[in-house]
Amino acid sequence: MTEPSTASEAAAPPPDDPAVAARRANPFQTALHARPSLGPLIVLVVAAVIFDLINSRMFALANLSIMLQQVAVIGLLALGQTLIILTAGIDLSVGAIMIFAQMVMAGLAINSGLPVIPALIIGLVVGTLAGGINGILVTRFRVPPFISTLGTLGVFTAAGLKYGNGQTLTPPAGSPLLWTGSLMHLGEFNFTVGVLIMLGLYLAVGYLLGQTAWGRHVYAVGDDREAARLAGLRSPRVLVSVYLVAGLIYAVAAWVQIGRTGDASTDISSTLNLDSITAVVIGGVSLFGGRGVVLGTLFGALIVQVFQTGIALAGVDELYQQLAEGLLVIAAVSVDQWIRRVRR
Repeated sequence: MTEPSTASEAAAPPPDDPAVAARRANPFQTALHARPSLGPLIVLVVAAVIFDLINSRMFALANLSIMLQQVAVIGLLALGQTLIILTAGIDLSVGAIMIFAQMVMAGLAINSGLPVIPALIIGLVVGTLAGGINGILVTRFRVPPFISTLGTLGVFTAAGLKYGNGQTLTPPAGSPLLWTGSLMHLGEFNFTVGVLIMLGLYLAVGYLLGQTAWGRHVYAVGDDREAARLAGLRSPRVLVSVYLVAGLIYAVAAWVQIGRTGDASTDISSTLNLDSITAVVIGGVSLFGGRGVVLGTLFGALIVQVFQTGIALAGVDELYQQLAEGLLVIAAVSVDQWIRRVRR
């Protein structure tokens, strides 16, 4: 065996040593890998500055209040989507579950005469079970998440349309169904109870993911399901629990949506699924699973709202809003691939 010619050569780490790779990585690339929410925060600040320069009304208190109220629903849908994507899945049925849940809530309370609180609870249970159905399809029947949720998108959409019978259901004034739309005031700044619910759920889910064994299991399953199984984790149970929690969050979003618009209707934006995925991806959550934080998703939802509002105030055609969102998604996935090289 040939001996190293010098002591320095003997002490040199092998070429594939992770420490060597880390030192060779771009410092900014390493920082983004260590702090997934840093990238979306930078994008949010830059976008806010640019749109504020284009139109000084962008961040007037009245407009800022409206933006926060609008972001509450998409923020909640993106939060549930985050849990699914962290497990290397994707949920195309988020909007359909939300619409189905809100039609059940309002239908039971208005058409069936059930007291509002039980109707609300049943609606939350319906959303949770809808998420659980997705989880069972993925785990028990081994249907890929994309295919299973694409199928349930049609099922839950039809269920919502059938249950609502094409009606727009308007709860009476003072109904608990409208409570999430109640305005609260902080000086001249107004926000709704729905915004507080959204922020509270972000804190709760952030704590569960970062400080509990369940959260560590979610990341482990998303990072490498086979390795998680070999480590003794019951991956199917973890996945079903994730889909159940996501379904519950979608149902809460349904309640917030009723409070924001003042009624329950199946005629809601058809871009909810795309917007939720866009917010998650822009927020630094990897589509390949196992990496990301809910704070990044919140920044991502705000970025989507800032772009939508900023483009509208700039008088740009709505077509370019969709173009901007599409480019953001492509850029976010490309950056994610670049960041993942640090790990490899």
